[in-house]
Amino acid sequence: ILSFSEELDYPADVHQDGYLFLLSKPDEAEIFRKNVALQNSCGVLSIFLPPDEISRMAPHVALEGILGATYCAWDGIGDPNGMTQGYAAAARRLGVNFRMGIAARALRVSGDRIEAVETDAGTIPCGAVVNAAGPHAREVAAWAGVDLPVYPERRHVYTTAPFTQAPRDFMMVIDFASTFYFHRESGGVLMGMGNSEEPNSFNLSVDSRFLDKMLEVALRRFPGLGEAHVNRAWVGLYEMSPDAHPILGSVRQVENFYLVNGFSGHGFQHAPIAGKLIAEEIIMGKAQTLNIDSLRFERFETTSISREVNVV
Repeated sequence: ILSFSEELDYPADVHQDGYLFLLSKPDEAEIFRKNVALQNSCGVLSIFLPPDEISRMAPHVALEGILGATYCAWDGIGDPNGMTQGYAAAARRLGVNFRMGIAARALRVSGDRIEAVETDAGTIPCGAVVNAAGPHAREVAAWAGVDLPVYPERRHVYTTAPFTQAPRDFMMVIDFASTFYFHRESGGVLMGMGNSEEPNSFNLSVDSRFLDKMLEVALRRFPGLGEAHVNRAWVGLYEMSPDAHPILGSVRQVENFYLVNGFSGHGFQHAPIAGKLIAEEIIMGKAQTLNIDSLRFERFETTSISREVNVV
């Protein structure tokens, strides 16, 4: 199997040191045990670890209240900007034309088809339109008369300067109950945590009060952070769907409109397969690699929602 850099002939900063999910509630531990069994049946080599094995693997992590953890060495972290540029460079070699710095303003719809995209630089006729507008996907869908349930959720992210107790590898550690997570970054750590009290918003300003709230959790799980200095903070937006699962595929009411939205924090991880599935939808009329019927927009016409708990 070729790596990203080998396949696309583009350098990528990728570290495959695994994800460690720390579990402190019996019901969550049981769910994760079942997840491991399912993953193993699909060929994914994830494992369930008791506390003593967690301690050997991640000695910097405090395990008070932890019942166990799951770990998969195949998991990793990568540079989103670098990998996006890698995909773009490969696409250009295949003839794709990217028009940067041009704002889309509307869709010209005739009957049940989109004829063109209206932009600041003029009208672009099209045979198909893919809505990949992230947290702004609902607005774009509304141009086609589709009420897409995707909402922006603010997430604070922090990085620290290098410090002596920083992890030596790039393992992602997630305290599942609190949603606090961290991994090594530039000799320090990158860390964040969800905030259920914050309303949906496109506001990207940093709330200085949230750091104190997060550190109450962070220092209990990673005491070594006590010597770290936070040197950067920013806010990004998750594109949340009602069940935290992505919304993929064509839309019944507009035949040449395709959705790739609502990844709820997993978009970077799912991007390669999502792109392939949408390409199949457009070219072949239906996704071939996987059956995506359960992820289609029309699932929200029913009242039964199977929610995935979102963490990172």
